[in-house]
Amino acid sequence: MSVVTWDSFRAAEHFTMRTARLIDRYRFAYHFQSGPTAPIRSALAAYRNIDGGYGNALDPDLRGHASQPLAVDTALRYLDELGPIPQDLGQGICRYLATTSPDGGLPPVTPAVRHTEAAPWWRERPDHGPDLALTASITGRLHKHNITHPWRDRATAYCWKHIDALHWTDPHEAIGICTFLQHVSDRPRALAAVNRLSTMIRAVVRTDPHEGASVPGYRRAASPRHHVHTPLDLAPDPSCIARPMFTDSEIAANLDRVEKTQRPEGGWSADWDHWDATATHELEGMRTIQRLRILRAYGRLTPGVPAPRRDR
Repeated sequence: MSVVTWDSFRAAEHFTMRTARLIDRYRFAYHFQSGPTAPIRSALAAYRNIDGGYGNALDPDLRGHASQPLAVDTALRYLDELGPIPQDLGQGICRYLATTSPDGGLPPVTPAVRHTEAAPWWRERPDHGPDLALTASITGRLHKHNITHPWRDRATAYCWKHIDALHWTDPHEAIGICTFLQHVSDRPRALAAVNRLSTMIRAVVRTDPHEGASVPGYRRAASPRHHVHTPLDLAPDPSCIARPMFTDSEIAANLDRVEKTQRPEGGWSADWDHWDATATHELEGMRTIQRLRILRAYGRLTPGVPAPRRDR
């Protein structure tokens, strides 16, 4: 087993501080330099709108001001990194989501995206119907942080209905489903669902990092890109519910691949279609932090890098 060297880590640090946006530089400091959480929370608040949702390019592919469900998912992921989500903040998010989709099933973006600067696969998206991948991801994190709200209950029912009826999936949908099943309160039902879906999920993930063929990703229907998903996208931490779906050798081979794909200047590519230079730089900053967090979770990061402090 190899370990990321100190020089490689410092290169990633320099890349992040040189390229990433302010909120992600604060996140790097929190995760790898014992930095405080307060600057992240303050920076994240600037992306929040009066309706309780998030926009303002928090998702780099959505440059508009208006709140979008996809940006809410990003906000919840950032908040989840910092510890418990405050109840008042969670309630405000749920109120926004209830206005977007009263019955629980969320679209990734609303039709308002057509009138803003956005990636073409979102701006030209013909369908704004409910999406299991995003709904499951958001609802799972609300369960994790005990954010109770009538909308969350409706979204939970939506997720169960569609998970129970699932006969095939795609990688991005599988990631959302696993987030939901990791945290939903009905544990026996969640474990039964994982057991039923494991073969289906493995079939749409590229377990061998040396395979040449790519597996269609979530956005391929709306764009020409081929974004390959690996076991580490479903199990970025050994404690994830999806981790038992993959062998130790599969995980190790994909960790090796992550280490080898670090670029000479220290960052990792975002694996997204390029449509805007600013969006690409921001996505690469986010991706670099994600890759480093995965490597640390699996014991691949050089010793001496401090863990984030939950008490700050």
